[in-house]
Amino acid sequence: MSRLTHFNRAGEAHMVDVGEKAETRRVAVAEGRILMAAETLRLIAAGEHRKGDVLGVARVAGIMAAKKTAELVPLCHPLMLSKVEVALEALSHADAVSCTARVETVSRTGVEMEALTAVQVALLTVYDMCKAVDRGMTMTNIRLVEKSGGRSGSWRRED
Repeated sequence: MSRLTHFNRAGEAHMVDVGEKAETRRVAVAEGRILMAAETLRLIAAGEHRKGDVLGVARVAGIMAAKKTAELVPLCHPLMLSKVEVALEALSHADAVSCTARVETVSRTGVEMEALTAVQVALLTVYDMCKAVDRGMTMTNIRLVEKSGGRSGSWRRED
């Protein structure tokens, strides 16, 4: 049995072969929230948090995370990303910060994992920067919103 066959048997972990797939423009959008105490959100929104610009730092962390996804998720293909946008917004009516990430590439595989990783790490960064004043924060509803490109075409969350 060849080594290659051994590692591709059913039940064995391996990267999917995307070598025969066409390169197409691929886009994915993901979102999520971090819920917090009203005072924590007030500090963030007013720019009064002692660690500085929480949303600005989280935005950069999300962009960096999208670029490092293949290093974090074992079977994820490394991709050359053409665009990463991370938007964070303080939602006073919900005592939350929302995060949306949009990732684009021209490749043989999609960027859903990169968009989801960007959102998760951006929200983790908010948690890290604010944990001294609010350890009860909760990350929630981290999910893919839409994707386009590739053989499976477009998909959009309905809810």
